[in-house]
Amino acid sequence: MKYFEANFDGLVGPTHNYAGLSVGNVASLSNANNTSSPKQAAKQGLQKMKALHDLGLVQGVLAPQERPDVYTLRRLGFTGSDSDIIATAAKQAPAVFRAVCSASSMWTANAATISPSADTSDNKVHFTPANLTNKFHRSLEPQTTGRILQAMFADSAHFSHHQHLPDNDHFGDEGAANHTRLCSDYGKKGVELFVFGRYAFDQSKAAPRRYPARHTLEACEAVARLHGLSNDNVVYMQQNPDVIDQGVFHNDVIAVGNQNVLFYHQQAFVDTQSKLDELKRKFGNDSELFLIEVNDNDVSVQEAISTYLFNTQVITLANGEMAIIAPTECQDSPAVSRYLADLTGRGTPIKHVHYYDVKQSMRNGGGPACLRLRVALSEQEHQAVNPHVLMNDQLFATLNNWVDKHYRDQISEADLADPQLLKESRAALDELTQILNLGPVYQFQR
Repeated sequence: MKYFEANFDGLVGPTHNYAGLSVGNVASLSNANNTSSPKQAAKQGLQKMKALHDLGLVQGVLAPQERPDVYTLRRLGFTGSDSDIIATAAKQAPAVFRAVCSASSMWTANAATISPSADTSDNKVHFTPANLTNKFHRSLEPQTTGRILQAMFADSAHFSHHQHLPDNDHFGDEGAANHTRLCSDYGKKGVELFVFGRYAFDQSKAAPRRYPARHTLEACEAVARLHGLSNDNVVYMQQNPDVIDQGVFHNDVIAVGNQNVLFYHQQAFVDTQSKLDELKRKFGNDSELFLIEVNDNDVSVQEAISTYLFNTQVITLANGEMAIIAPTECQDSPAVSRYLADLTGRGTPIKHVHYYDVKQSMRNGGGPACLRLRVALSEQEHQAVNPHVLMNDQLFATLNNWVDKHYRDQISEADLADPQLLKESRAALDELTQILNLGPVYQFQR
């Protein structure tokens, strides 16, 4: 049976804005309060989805969240009509209001952790939405994310869905941004690499870090249990706290993997060599495993962060060769573009580099890898996916027309308080659920 990896990219929401909400994310903070273009952002994302579809990949679309989230504002004591709540919250609690307007669900690498059927004890594909407890604006996402994923992967004969982990920092879970699967073939049992920033029960007396780590070991272990993974195909690695302090808020800012390739910076992990030895041992035939370490002398941590060298996608093409999907910021950096040009001739599976403009996302803190959720599927499982969410020429045209109809060209911070924006967003999402055949996944539809 044929197996492959599908990508499901987040569709940028109508309230895409630069509020600078993500402490620890250098790009997010540096662009705070700039004017954004939701229409341009959505179209850049769609162009990337279509480009990967045209390269021969199975490419899907993940719907955004409803924003502004007036339901959360009601929970926080704001009363009256939706318009009254928006006006009052924007005036009395501007930081809270900016958070409930966030379009951060576009970064679907944080949507969930997914284990393919080749790895799980019941031979089903398992989904666990991330609770994202470290950031208030992202902690609002998991319930809707779970409903959307269930509408996309509804066949219980092939797919198993779990509730997100308890909403507590002890089980801080950032999803697939801290998870990589390595395998010789998508259909064979692989090694699932869970990367964590800290131990929830850390009793050390070390001084507080500049940017506290978001993801815990306990969350990794819980997801592995839920997905029915065995100890011989799981490796837990810790992020280097020094690079977290430099802006590596997720592992996918400093490392990325695909099939038998792990591409990472030399400063990415703690206890690197012993953990890589464990990875080789569990992978099995380590002669087939390519560990590509980027030296500080070639690309510094800061250059890797500013260009998102590791927040690229590594994909397998139809001919078996791999390609890196990189933002144009990598092309514009002499050090990074030189490194990537050299990498394609080194004798690793990575033979090509494709550059794409995703600047609206980059300026808000997410590159190509942040925008996609990876799901390894068999052909039979693929047939069980909701076909309306899978990219093709018709869906690409339909969604572009949908964006033109519903999205604003620009949004400033002041625009978020316009009550008309909520009406526009709900009208857009209501139509989107019909295009993607999702059913009533949003609270305003229930």
